[in-house]
Amino acid sequence: MRVQGKSIIVTGSGGGIGEGIARRLAAEGARIIVNDINSAMGEKVVADIRAAGGTASFVHADVTRSADVKALVEAAVQRHGKLDVMVNNAGWTHRNRPALEVSEEEFDKCFAVNMKSIYLATIHAVPAFRANKGGSFINIASTAGIRPRPGLAWYNGSKGAVITTSKSLAAEFGPDNIRVNCINPVFNPDTGLSAEFAGGPVDETRRAKFLATIPLGRFSTALDVANAALYLASDEAAFISGVCIEVDGARCV
Repeated sequence: MRVQGKSIIVTGSGGGIGEGIARRLAAEGARIIVNDINSAMGEKVVADIRAAGGTASFVHADVTRSADVKALVEAAVQRHGKLDVMVNNAGWTHRNRPALEVSEEEFDKCFAVNMKSIYLATIHAVPAFRANKGGSFINIASTAGIRPRPGLAWYNGSKGAVITTSKSLAAEFGPDNIRVNCINPVFNPDTGLSAEFAGGPVDETRRAKFLATIPLGRFSTALDVANAALYLASDEAAFISGVCIEVDGARCV
């Protein structure tokens, strides 16, 4: 049980990568706060974790709203007595298209969900971490933040900002024993946003195009990302901060 008894929030964990992270951490003994804007999906993940013998509860919160994030952190402290780890997984992307065709509304949403959420998590979770004599942020960024491709310019930029900001926060909050790390997944055709990333339905042609860029010969899975999150959340990573773990099968282009 590598995270036994740890109090952990996983945002956007009603499905996809977030669900995988929540399930994996719960299986290793963590007490999980499942968060999503879709209550039905979030509650189902909680039920599944409990059925498997884990500990979890649900909090509905919009990670772009300060009051919601504050309540999310408070719920973890109230239910578990502390907060040890906050996994900032919730994300969104505009449709893969030329940069000039992305609307201002889409741009704003992309940076609100992907980047403002990190700001709000920092504002509200750092005091809880300080009260606990330390803590850990795990920010789910993307390989797109360091090796961008055309068509996702503003999404790429938002994830690049997450990476740089995470490194900055790691340096600033290190004296408080607060660690800040990133995980950079590669394209996963089974997530809810896969068609947006691909610019259309993920048919065999598009799958083959993406797969050809991954030397290990397969796509990433939620479990791949969850295993990286488990390491970063555990005490095994006590001296790891300010890094990005690439979960990308050595994506080369």
